[in-house]
Amino acid sequence: MQLQTNSSSLQPLVDKLAYRTALGAEDRAAILALPFTVRMMERGQFIVRERDIATNSCLMLSGYSVRSKMTATGNRQIVAIHMKGELVDLQNSMLKVADHSVQMLTPGRIAVIPRDEIIRLTLDRPMVAHAMWIDTLVDASILREWVANVGRRDARTRVAHILCEFAVRLRVGGLATNTHYELPMTQDQLADATGLTAVHINRTLKGLEKEGLIERPNPRAVSIGDWRKLAEVGDFDTNYLHLRENEPALH
Repeated sequence: MQLQTNSSSLQPLVDKLAYRTALGAEDRAAILALPFTVRMMERGQFIVRERDIATNSCLMLSGYSVRSKMTATGNRQIVAIHMKGELVDLQNSMLKVADHSVQMLTPGRIAVIPRDEIIRLTLDRPMVAHAMWIDTLVDASILREWVANVGRRDARTRVAHILCEFAVRLRVGGLATNTHYELPMTQDQLADATGLTAVHINRTLKGLEKEGLIERPNPRAVSIGDWRKLAEVGDFDTNYLHLRENEPALH
């Protein structure tokens, strides 16, 4: 595919970066003018593999992807989930050699932006560089919360916490309401994200459902019955997401 420019396809990136940083009209136009290639991705397809030389940054246009690390014994730990509007491998492209893999969780589309163009943009537009810096810092904040979730919370709390996070992030991204969404992960993938087994995930979800905290009209749908109670069970506080003040997702 040939590089494309001046397309509204990159509007999700503008919206994401402008969420926490005031971007002027010229900043927004400069982002939209980035050259990119759109790729259709299949479920399970790798965007980048650990140890690859990363020459691009990839923007999620639809679908979901995950960051993961593999152990020497072949066990996978999912360390982040990404959705529409998020640059999924900005770290890899800036550090050149990928230290983790990024893989599609579902089918979707990505915009592949040359690394050199991202660097040029940040040098030419300081506020865009600031916005990308902030976005990367928020990614790191979420990662710290995931580490705490796996390392210091019990199974019930871990699962409740990640269900709350999905609800808020999907709502902020305009992909769901606070109380109902399609769970983007299978139980096996939830197990890889929480350090549990798929059997334990299944038992925990059934327990939360029995308590009336969630409903599951089908295996992938989640309806939160009591938001405050689920957040309490999940030890969930939105502080680490660094949302805007008065964010509607909190009401």
